[in-house]
Amino acid sequence: MKATFAAGCFWGVEAAFRSTPGVTATRVGYAGGHTENPTYRDVCSHLTGHAEAVEVEFDPEQISYENLLGVFWSMHNPTTPNRQGPDIGSQYRSAIFVRDEEQRRLAEASKEAAQSRFAAPIVTEITPAPKFNEAEHYHQQYYEKRGLAESFHTVA
Repeated sequence: MKATFAAGCFWGVEAAFRSTPGVTATRVGYAGGHTENPTYRDVCSHLTGHAEAVEVEFDPEQISYENLLGVFWSMHNPTTPNRQGPDIGSQYRSAIFVRDEEQRRLAEASKEAAQSRFAAPIVTEITPAPKFNEAEHYHQQYYEKRGLAESFHTVA
């Protein structure tokens, strides 16, 4: 099965999901915009409407979608619009791109439950999964290629 999340710079988001037991594959890319086949430079222009996103393939017998949502909420601040840490811009927004009504229902319920952990309102978008545009090869498994991925281990 697949899930798509945006939670800031996709390098760290991908590393966190790759270290999650039950995740079988990941790829980083761009989702939620209006430009066909955007490049990293296009997305950084703030003109395409895309978010840096991670497409996660997972084995539902090993990890549930609900547990992936738990990883998502734990890895970023979902109360800051268009910002994660020092990264500012619409490409760093928080979003869950759902593939069906079941994912939508679970995402909405998890958002409501997560709100109790934050003083400010959660601004995470929950929208239908758009076309996913895979990012350039050098962005894939960026931290893993540099020996930095171990600092992103998660517990689902």
